[in-house]
Amino acid sequence: MEESFYQEHIKVYPAAVSGTYRRIKWAILAVWLGLYYLVPFLRWDRGPDMPNQAVLVDMPGRRLYFFFIEIWPQEVYYLTGILILSALSLFLMTALAGRVWCGYLCWQTIWTDLFLGVERLIEGDRRDRIRLDEGPLNFEKIRKKVMKWIAWLLIAAGTGGAAVLYFADAPTTIVEVFTGKAAFSTYMWIGILTFTTYFFAGYMREQVCIYACPWPRIQAALTDEYALNVTYRLDRGEPRASVKEGKKLKAAGADVGDCVDCYQCVAVCPTGTDIRMGSQLSCIQCGLCIDACDSIMTKLGRETRLVGYDTPINFDRRREGLAPVFKLIRPRTMLYGAIIFLVAGIMVYTFANRTFESVNVLHDRNPQYVVNSDGSVRNGYTVRLLNRAGRARDIMLSVEGMPEGTRIDAVGIDRETDGNPVIDIGADRTRELRVTVTAPGDGLPKSSDISFRITDIADKKTATAKDFFKAP
Repeated sequence: MEESFYQEHIKVYPAAVSGTYRRIKWAILAVWLGLYYLVPFLRWDRGPDMPNQAVLVDMPGRRLYFFFIEIWPQEVYYLTGILILSALSLFLMTALAGRVWCGYLCWQTIWTDLFLGVERLIEGDRRDRIRLDEGPLNFEKIRKKVMKWIAWLLIAAGTGGAAVLYFADAPTTIVEVFTGKAAFSTYMWIGILTFTTYFFAGYMREQVCIYACPWPRIQAALTDEYALNVTYRLDRGEPRASVKEGKKLKAAGADVGDCVDCYQCVAVCPTGTDIRMGSQLSCIQCGLCIDACDSIMTKLGRETRLVGYDTPINFDRRREGLAPVFKLIRPRTMLYGAIIFLVAGIMVYTFANRTFESVNVLHDRNPQYVVNSDGSVRNGYTVRLLNRAGRARDIMLSVEGMPEGTRIDAVGIDRETDGNPVIDIGADRTRELRVTVTAPGDGLPKSSDISFRITDIADKKTATAKDFFKAP
């Protein structure tokens, strides 16, 4: 018989549970979803003729707006910095508390929790859902399934619809979508995101965490023996025995652990993991098994936290009769924190000192210079001026590093100040110019380093770009 490496899917029916970690997860779900759905409707005044949506990815205008922050395509390094900070923060979270991101903050976890909550509300808790799936196809089963699918579809459509609101004015887009006036791309992306949300949160669920997500396979390299993880207290729970069997064994003088083999920790797990089997790739560290076990221990009058957040090193220490230790601050976490602080500091510094004007210069390749009839030498350049401000500006263009008598001309520009052309640039605009620099021919070196300087006539802010001047 040929060996198969394919794992047949076994449907997981997570049971409802109440407790500290369940309440934390509900709170995070409410905050995350609240932000996701409401943020596109927040307003931020940026002045006339500027979008007033607080958070907006303006693809036609090639801008990213985040309240008072405005990012241009030329500033894509800020997005790179954000990605670096996100990765480092994930590393730090893993070093502190294992897969805490997966268990509480991951979008897959958030939406799966929501879909499970709706499923539980319509079809009942774990036993009811199992009985419904295994039962005959009747009116009641069809009614509940259709109600669940419709509810899931509405949530998925709301998810896809909210996503496109980050790319266009939210109130306007909503009206256009419901009146059939939105662009085809809008409906297309709503459809794609509706399908992916429905598929991943409604059907794939734990399979995304176990098979598709690369993070559980990476985290082993980012953690150590001091990292907190959801752990079964093997030293206290074993050997397992039911309540009745445990009483008999104790009466006979046998050693019995606190675990009563009730399987509640497995029943509430969204991935169907048995935490008593040790650290496993499928465990997302959500803590629901802690709540389930604590409720059983409380009913039996036993100490809670048979399952709890613990570190691998404490298991060895308890076995040796030593007190547990918790070291959140250690070289690994300090290194991650220091790098996060450094990257964030660099980003804040560059953002605080960035300018809203810039100039780029490109020297003509052929010919590199022209000798005029009077002996003067002329070089040609393509100059691109960039105005990131939300207002129109008058910019004076000058050249530095050239001898006295050098003249700068911009084709099509008649305005001048002190012999230098003055160019008007609209708000949030770029302007490309054909510029010539003409210098007296006597004593010119074959190549000179020069600088083009732009100066705002109103506020005197400047920016420069370096290039060269060629001569015979």
